[in-house]
Amino acid sequence: MDELPEWQDGTVAVLSTGGGEPHAIPVSAAVRAGPRTVLIALALGRESLARLRREPRCALTIMAAGDVACTAHARARVVQEPMEAAEGVAAVALDVDAIQDHMQPRFAIDAGVAWRWTDDAARERDAAVRFALVELARR
Repeated sequence: MDELPEWQDGTVAVLSTGGGEPHAIPVSAAVRAGPRTVLIALALGRESLARLRREPRCALTIMAAGDVACTAHARARVVQEPMEAAEGVAAVALDVDAIQDHMQPRFAIDAGVAWRWTDDAARERDAAVRFALVELARR
């Protein structure tokens, strides 16, 4: 796999970081910004953001509708802190070094994790952050 696949807006991905014991978190704002670039948003107080500052190597696992299953091995860099769309959030670019394709002919991914915000303010903030990431990707 030479390029990142496309995935649906709002797909939940799993960010894995090092900088100590392995650490994995779900991220709701992961935007494909190019064939080998992903933009994510992380709260400024997140342990994952602190770890990426110490050790930028990371992995983003994406399992989504449309038969998408891969892990992007990347190096992270903060591109906007704080984000204009949300003052408590940083935009982080993941520059992908390698893409591990998890697909096999014996199965198909029909859907990824389905989640929804139960708090109206959180839902609106998430939508604003994802929109801002898409705009950053266009630059």
